[in-house]
Amino acid sequence: MIKFYKTIENRMTELEGYAEGCWVSAVCPTPEDVHYLIEDLGVDAQYISAALDEEESSRIESEDNQTLIIIDIPYMEEEQEEKTVVYTTTPIGIILTPANFITVSARETLVIQEFAEGRVKGVQTHLKTRFLLALLLRVASRYLVYLKQIDRLSSATEAQLHRSMQNKELFQLLGLEKSLVYFSTSLKSNELTLEKILRGRIIKLYDEDQDLLEDVLIEVKQAIEMCNIYSGILSGTMDAFASIISNNLNIVMKILAALTIVMAIPNIVFGFYGMNVEGLPGAVSWIPLVISLLLMLFSAVILAKKGMFR
Repeated sequence: MIKFYKTIENRMTELEGYAEGCWVSAVCPTPEDVHYLIEDLGVDAQYISAALDEEESSRIESEDNQTLIIIDIPYMEEEQEEKTVVYTTTPIGIILTPANFITVSARETLVIQEFAEGRVKGVQTHLKTRFLLALLLRVASRYLVYLKQIDRLSSATEAQLHRSMQNKELFQLLGLEKSLVYFSTSLKSNELTLEKILRGRIIKLYDEDQDLLEDVLIEVKQAIEMCNIYSGILSGTMDAFASIISNNLNIVMKILAALTIVMAIPNIVFGFYGMNVEGLPGAVSWIPLVISLLLMLFSAVILAKKGMFR
């Protein structure tokens, strides 16, 4: 779907059709939308294809007065099978043409929604470079928000694991660990792209633009640092719970082994008295039972002193 937006009286306003200097937002574009972008707006077809490729990494390139910036944007999704929350990233293509600011993405994201709904103040669609930097700053801020959510979710999941060991909680921690790997990879790739923009060779930057871009880089570096810290903590937590689960299994096996020893005593005693052997002392029916109970009690006391029931 293609939508057109333009800043009118300092407010983001959706237009009914195309206008020069507007923001063209293409989210999950159909083949007809792609044809419109290429044929009517003159966007390079390779740029559109790169922006819609889910495996495309963050980069910047410029050719024929058109500049393509691909940035990885974070988003959250729920896995229905395990009923867990996973965070991952998706690329978004930002195409700067002499007439327009164009964004192309294969899925809808909160960052695009926030700009479309006018929740980001001070955005002017005709100031393409400033609009680009505002979008990049919002993406970096979204990473920080999701990283804080991951930290809170991991803490809550850890608290649940303290009460009961369930596969759901373990799957959740594993999903969060994967999310941090996705974030770390995407943030480092975004950082390289931002540093290329900061050099000013591809996109002309003014003093205010450089200050804003440096703020974006600071946010990205902070997100990378947080990602590394949370990843280390979560990795250590997973290793600790793996050791706890293994230790609990060993305790259960130890108790079962002790019970097996105690329960085997009556079989041994009654096995002797059940043989066709004459002359065994105490062949009365209750004598083997008493002997079995005494031996069971004696062995249970010995095993308890050895800590086999703890």
